[in-house]
Amino acid sequence: MKSLHALFKPTSSPTKTTTSSSSSITITTASKSRKPTTSSSSSSSNAPLPSPNPTETTTTISKTSKNKPKSSLSALFIPPAPLTEAHIISLIHGSKTVLQLHQIHAQIIIHNLSSSSLITTQLISSSSLRKSINHSLAVFNHHQPKNLFTFNALIRGLTTNSHFFNAIFHFKLMLRSGIKPDRLTYPFVLKSMAGLFLKELGMTIHCMVLRCGIEFDSFVRVSLVDMYVKVDKLGSAFKVFDESPERFESGSSALLWNVLIKGCCKAGSMKKAVKLFKAMPMKENVSWSTLIDGFAKNGDMDRAMELFDQMPEKNVVSWTTMVDGFSRNGDCEKALSMFSKMLEEGVKPNAFTVVSALSACAKIGALEAGLRIHKYIKDNGLHLTEALGTALVDMYAKCGDIESASEVFGKTKQKSILTWTVMIWGWAIHGHSEQAIACFKQMMFAGIKPDEVVFLALLTACMHSGEVDIGLNFFDSMRLDYCIEPSMKHYTLIVDMLGRSGQLNEALRFIERMPVNPDFVIWGALFCASRAHKKTKMAKFALKKLRELEPTHTGNYVFLSNAYAALGQWEDAERVRVLMQNRGFHKNSGWSYIEVEGQVHRFVSGDHDHKDAKAICLKLEEIMAGAVKQGCIPGTEWVLHNMEQEEKEDVLGIHGEKLALAFALICTPPRMTIRIVKNLLVCGDCHSLMKYASKMSQREIILRDMKRFHLFKDGSCSCGDHW
Repeated sequence: MKSLHALFKPTSSPTKTTTSSSSSITITTASKSRKPTTSSSSSSSNAPLPSPNPTETTTTISKTSKNKPKSSLSALFIPPAPLTEAHIISLIHGSKTVLQLHQIHAQIIIHNLSSSSLITTQLISSSSLRKSINHSLAVFNHHQPKNLFTFNALIRGLTTNSHFFNAIFHFKLMLRSGIKPDRLTYPFVLKSMAGLFLKELGMTIHCMVLRCGIEFDSFVRVSLVDMYVKVDKLGSAFKVFDESPERFESGSSALLWNVLIKGCCKAGSMKKAVKLFKAMPMKENVSWSTLIDGFAKNGDMDRAMELFDQMPEKNVVSWTTMVDGFSRNGDCEKALSMFSKMLEEGVKPNAFTVVSALSACAKIGALEAGLRIHKYIKDNGLHLTEALGTALVDMYAKCGDIESASEVFGKTKQKSILTWTVMIWGWAIHGHSEQAIACFKQMMFAGIKPDEVVFLALLTACMHSGEVDIGLNFFDSMRLDYCIEPSMKHYTLIVDMLGRSGQLNEALRFIERMPVNPDFVIWGALFCASRAHKKTKMAKFALKKLRELEPTHTGNYVFLSNAYAALGQWEDAERVRVLMQNRGFHKNSGWSYIEVEGQVHRFVSGDHDHKDAKAICLKLEEIMAGAVKQGCIPGTEWVLHNMEQEEKEDVLGIHGEKLALAFALICTPPRMTIRIVKNLLVCGDCHSLMKYASKMSQREIILRDMKRFHLFKDGSCSCGDHW
């Protein structure tokens, strides 16, 4: 960050900041086009905003009143009093939209109040609060002379809106202008330093604080600790904390303790966090929630639950922390259970709680629970904000109800790029490439610029639907039209797309032309495509490349072992498995979820712990026997172990998704759609059985695996047997 260090070099004179031309033109034109005239506005704060073009009638009456003697009739036409600072400020505080702020700004210019420092400060703050940073900058740039208050308002607004570099730039301009920062300046400068992870410059600001003699100000002190925590200098944070004389005062020091506890949790130093928590002079609810959140983010939900139970008084924040903690740590059933218990105890959830609960539903495909939460949103009048709308779209899409996802998307008025991305992903994983592309076009018409994640969703849609040419066009557009450098994930999708369509030579040429070295996943995609198209020579070549790369995590070891097994190289497969175990890697177990009558049931391969295990096994035997009679032969090539044929068939029979299917056929009414969620890719044998079961039972079966949705209906699958 050489340019940032240069910010603190002294220069001879202040420089003028620049803004977007549109904001500057608007303000300059308005100020030059009309000189101030007699105001046509009432002085009442409840009156409508004055017209930007006062009527000629008012002007004429004003002039007439100067030339003629006063009479009882002319006295009726006394011009209204001019707008005051207090009136304008009350209008600014009462504004609800950016447009209203622009109208007020026009009146400020018309009534020649632009030179008011107090009004300018309020206008900058309100524009920043509504995320209209360009307008804030325009107001600041056209105000003269600049002072401490206008600089503080702008630096605070820039920092709050994550424009950290610009905030630091204006701090430098403030110093060059000879304006001395105060206790309200440094906290936001420190936050910008932390946002850009500038350790050295953060320490420089600390030195400036010491020279100013405001190091014992509570606001500045908390900001210093927070900055050191965020730039991973926990030792410096403790030093500032230990030098704080007010840290053992009850009440006023709680924020300082909480910030440091949060920093210890972030660094994984839970023992230090607990020690601080115990030493606190007074523990507030937020202190408990901070430590609980720390344990949750470090994966220790048992300790988090223990602390939660010990809380003297629980509030919506502590409940939300638990719901979110269980959801993030993969125990989505417990997360939904906590959400239900929260409602039972009369605690009203906020938007964050609802979003966390919907996230849990999405992860395990709990559609019925998601529907109940959606009903709660409607019944309690919760506004469909951008965050809530996005969470609902995500939940419906991942629970297999893409139509409802589209409906909620249409009703969500405030759409961020995340909202659009979730909807495009939803269409993509359901195999609806046309809708995904149409949604992308709507996003472009709405003026939203796509990012790399949007293009990942589009390439995924093209891959699942076999639209190779369109996918390649999107890939080129991403690089050439939007200057987005492809990541390894983008390259992998192109290789996968070409490989699935049988264009293996083109896929290999694409890999060879890549500007970056292909990784394990790239060669793995080529291997899988070669194996699917029975191109043994290409598969062996890809396997050779895989062998040259060192596996870096569990998935790599498992894939390499399975790749050897797929080609019958059992000794190599076993060698990789032993190596994986010796290095402390463990294969992730497969699981499948199904929701029946609002209750989520979890199955793993070979599961015999379910209360209906006996009935499930009998039903599964019945299904498989019927499938064999119809010519559905178990695909034993999907069991990648060196075992006898009969043993392989036994292993295939107890995959979690098959157990979930059998349970659903027992416990749900005829013709009812069956929805199953699996954390791994569905194997070919299970895929074949699902097709048969859909035809036999006359049901739709919706299966979500780690890559996409499969809709089984009348003996066929929406993926066209390519996944």
